[in-house]
Amino acid sequence: MKFTGTDTYVATDDLTVAVNAAVTLERPLLVKGEPGTGKTELAMQVAEALDLPMLEWSIKSTTKAQQGLYEYDAVSRLRDSQLGDERVHDVANYIRKGKLWQAFEAPGKVVLLIDEIDKADIEFPNDLLQELDKMEFFVYETGQTVRAAHRPIVIITSNNEKELPDAFLRRCFFHYIRFPDAETMKRIVEVHHPGIKPALLTAALEQFYEIRDTGGLKKKPSTSEVLDWLKLLLAEDLDPADLKADAGSALPKLHGALLKNEQDVHLFERLAFMARSQRR
Repeated sequence: MKFTGTDTYVATDDLTVAVNAAVTLERPLLVKGEPGTGKTELAMQVAEALDLPMLEWSIKSTTKAQQGLYEYDAVSRLRDSQLGDERVHDVANYIRKGKLWQAFEAPGKVVLLIDEIDKADIEFPNDLLQELDKMEFFVYETGQTVRAAHRPIVIITSNNEKELPDAFLRRCFFHYIRFPDAETMKRIVEVHHPGIKPALLTAALEQFYEIRDTGGLKKKPSTSEVLDWLKLLLAEDLDPADLKADAGSALPKLHGALLKNEQDVHLFERLAFMARSQRR
């Protein structure tokens, strides 16, 4: 069971090594990187490449670790008891299975994505230590122990918004997705926009990397954003000459696909003003 990438996902050598190492070790793969570098997509592509079902647990600031195991609906049970419902005699009727439970009881191996774990409370990773390590947990309401019939491939993503506990990190195989260099980016673009003219691609990527390298930028444009930008350039049927900024502005064409806040737009406007002042 080896991951080598797919026709629609360009996986670098170090990324494929990380995925296969995590699968071999049967440890969660913790993937960090800038937003938009394909962390979530990686789990989907691993599932596709290995022909496995995928379960996705998207983490929010209010998400609790217990929700990934199960939730006991005591309110519904109380209501049913007041109504004389026969279901009330079996507490299992009020247990809602979480994503980990679903992955553990699956008839075969699955890919479990725990997406953006750093959004949750700092105690969230610690609350899942034993469950992810032993691949089992106890259901107090029914007295049963749920064990993984087939150890799932667990992929955990983080945007590095907060530090994760050391005890949690020790149980993971770690990989940081570096931002693609120009050559890797060309391969990624070719997957999403096959047949794009080389001259347009070269000119667009040169401008894109110049934007990313601009000092003082609050949010650097990501891989997903450059793909959106190129889609717009193709839709407008622009050529390399059209990408050159005019004398009055340093903003790229269709800059709304790349620059996502007013501070960065103002930064490029100031750069254009300074350039004009120096020419006088």
